[in-house]
Amino acid sequence: MKAILVCGPTGVGKTTYSIKLAKELGAVRFSIDPWMQNLFSKDMTSLDYSWMIERVERCNKQIWEVSEQILTLGGAVILDLGFTSKAERSIFVELANNIGASSEIHYLNAPAELRKERVRKRNQDKDPDVYAFEVTDFMFNFMEPRFEIPDSNELDGGKTVIDE
Repeated sequence: MKAILVCGPTGVGKTTYSIKLAKELGAVRFSIDPWMQNLFSKDMTSLDYSWMIERVERCNKQIWEVSEQILTLGGAVILDLGFTSKAERSIFVELANNIGASSEIHYLNAPAELRKERVRKRNQDKDPDVYAFEVTDFMFNFMEPRFEIPDSNELDGGKTVIDE
């Protein structure tokens, strides 16, 4: 029973990493982007952060309900849910602990220019494995200062992956 929380700033490769890790571990992967795209994109009229966050929280609740079932059956889950803040990560670590599952945080990082180039390429290629919606320069720049880097306590037992 293991929950792996994948976090990092926009364009760092969280979904690509999560896909690979899920295959390696035989784990079930949950990524927030397709959930948001499938459930709410047609209802979005503007980039209203509070509107989006409220729906992300709804998705996270449902994703956890399914993850909990998988974990209690002895499985593993990879959670590619953004995890922008320490508070968000703490919630899922506590949820895992409450059912006796272990948890790890995998922190991915890369320079901003490399991440911007990856986003441009993803927007252009529209690979269905990793593309859920276009990430604009505005969205990238909006999210950039919001990501909180995990501290050493959060990463205890976890992993840091740096791509230069």
